[in-house]
Amino acid sequence: MSAAQLAEAAPGYRARHTLPLRVEAMRQLRRRRTLVVAGILAVLPFVLIAAFAIGGEPGRENGQASLLDTATASGANFAATCLFVSAGFLLVVPVALFCGDTIASEASWASLRYLLAAPVPRARLLFSKLTVALVFSAAAMVLLPVVALAAGTAAYGWGDLQMPTGGALPAGTALLRLGVIVAFIFVSQLVTAALAFWLSTVTDAPLGAVGGAIGLTIVGNILDAVTALGSWRDFLPAHWQFAWADALQPQLEWSGMIKGTAVSVAYALVLFALAFRGFRRKDIVS
Repeated sequence: MSAAQLAEAAPGYRARHTLPLRVEAMRQLRRRRTLVVAGILAVLPFVLIAAFAIGGEPGRENGQASLLDTATASGANFAATCLFVSAGFLLVVPVALFCGDTIASEASWASLRYLLAAPVPRARLLFSKLTVALVFSAAAMVLLPVVALAAGTAAYGWGDLQMPTGGALPAGTALLRLGVIVAFIFVSQLVTAALAFWLSTVTDAPLGAVGGAIGLTIVGNILDAVTALGSWRDFLPAHWQFAWADALQPQLEWSGMIKGTAVSVAYALVLFALAFRGFRRKDIVS
């Protein structure tokens, strides 16, 4: 029965009012895995501060400058360093977890068919769960630099962002650049989000969807390291995952981030479309 037929048969029924976003958000917020992810991301900056306190300030290796060399220069430097060490893998995990655990978890609990019988239209169910998953993923990416900035400022003081190649960005400008970096990291992870979400609609095993998304993301990183692929690597989302480093230059360079955004969004749109199309025709038995 379509949403229009349901509306005629049940006065007052509105498809868009089923499974409200606030209800789904509260359900996900109370889950233990959400609290564990938040705890890990909040603790990481303090672990790095302790590591620097025990091992001493970071120094250059092989004479090459990197963001790690300036980690203790200021709170802004420390926040940028936390993003640098976590963007390649750690921040992938919450995205894959929140998006891969959407539909598959309901199927594993045998509650998916009851949600659809509520009745919640399939498109509405996917929209609500995907929206909440993306919001939680974005919150995870914001939480890390915010905690790192606060902890780094307390440990190393407030000041300009010292660039590894020389020069500095004023503190106010540095905050804006950090915002650009976080936004780009989120957009670049849309591929992982879409892949995990699509896998969640085709399997009843949440770990399969989460692990599959993380595994394929790792495969993408490995392929990007194969220099023999040449310009073909430009079509890999992993090739652009650190394009945000251009935001830590005196003059903000957008070209790399624009290309990375285009690649990530293109892959994500295809995978999201596959998820909605496949789930609409899927026989729900759990």
